Amino acid sequence: MNIKELSSNYIDHVENIKRYSPHTVKSYKTDLNQFTDFCSTKKKTDVNKISEKFIKSYLMKLSEENLGTRSIARKLAVIRGLFNLAFKDEVIKTNPAALIKNPKSIKKLPDIASSKEIMETFHEADKFEEDAAQVKVIFELLYGSALRVSELCNLNIADIDLERKTLRVTGKGNKIRIVPIGEKSIETLSNYLSKFPIKSLNEPLIETKKGGRIYPRLVHRIVNKYLALVTDIKKKSPHVLRHSAATHMLDNGADIMAVKEILGHENLSTTQIYTHVSIERLKSTYKKSHPKS
Repeated sequence: MNIKELSSNYIDHVENIKRYSPHTVKSYKTDLNQFTDFCSTKKKTDVNKISEKFIKSYLMKLSEENLGTRSIARKLAVIRGLFNLAFKDEVIKTNPAALIKNPKSIKKLPDIASSKEIMETFHEADKFEEDAAQVKVIFELLYGSALRVSELCNLNIADIDLERKTLRVTGKGNKIRIVPIGEKSIETLSNYLSKFPIKSLNEPLIETKKGGRIYPRLVHRIVNKYLALVTDIKKKSPHVLRHSAATHMLDNGADIMAVKEILGHENLSTTQIYTHVSIERLKSTYKKSHPKS
């Protein structure tokens, strides 16, 4: 059977038997047309002549064209489905795509701001006296306690224990963890609370100017505004402060299990991404400063 005929049969199968959405069917058609064009160029139009090695050569071509691993994996899934149907219908005796694994995705290392840059945001906040206390406490908790933006927004007055220097945080899945607060954070929190008298322990720690609970979009705007004043990193989101806190802790010799607990990660593998960041920073420092690099 010709590869284009098989592709046509497969599209008919996903459209009328599988009942995939028109958008998905259109995407499948595009991916299959690219593959069949490659087959025609290489004079491999007979389905039985297409081998595992040949399919891998196609994937290699996509990689050389700088196509992302996710896109390549999607195109491979379509090819895999094509040959699965051919094998099921006994058009081919062996499935050349059966043992081909998806390309390994390269995890992009998170953007990091330096501790100096983060400290500079406090000086910038002082230029806007009206908002300074709130801006400082937002940065202090996102960086000093490595909180997620949702965790910050959900904090109530009752969650802070300045005497014990701890913070009760409600993380993902409503899991509660206790996070230590450093001396600098205590100073910032005490200053903030002195400017905003406590009415109830159950009221939000940080409120909007209208008196409502602070919300993620507003935090994003505030963090983006002040990070833009001190750093040229691409991402300037609240999560950058969490990434930076984790990396700086590991840079300074913190135990990875302790960092895992502070961040509230379920799995150690999630925390380990920051060890890669630290190693990359170490390599960068070495290259810049070592005479033998």
